[in-house]
Amino acid sequence: QVQLVESGGGLVQSGGSLRLSCTASGSIFGIRIMGWFRQAPGNQRDLVARITNEGNIKYADSVKGRFTISRSNANTTMYLQMSNLRPEDTAVYYCYADVFGRDNWGQGTQVTVSS
Repeated sequence: QVQLVESGGGLVQSGGSLRLSCTASGSIFGIRIMGWFRQAPGNQRDLVARITNEGNIKYADSVKGRFTISRSNANTTMYLQMSNLRPEDTAVYYCYADVFGRDNWGQGTQVTVSS
């Protein structure tokens, strides 16, 4: 079991930047993949970016070139640097970890981008 806690969300104007953090605790040795998902009202939860233990990174097409995912070597902290934010980026952002093949989720942090 891994506990995930997100921080760093908030309100920002279009074109602005935010950095989200996700702190992991518990059985972090079992983490294989970490990532960020987001869910806007009425929409499904979609992948934003994910990073594997080997450092392989995948981004959603909508955030390529604007968002950067990174994580500490100790697997304890993951970040999402978001730049050039757009109103359509408004959503609750969730931290995710694949731990021995099981999904673990944080509680989510709200990101609101005003136009």
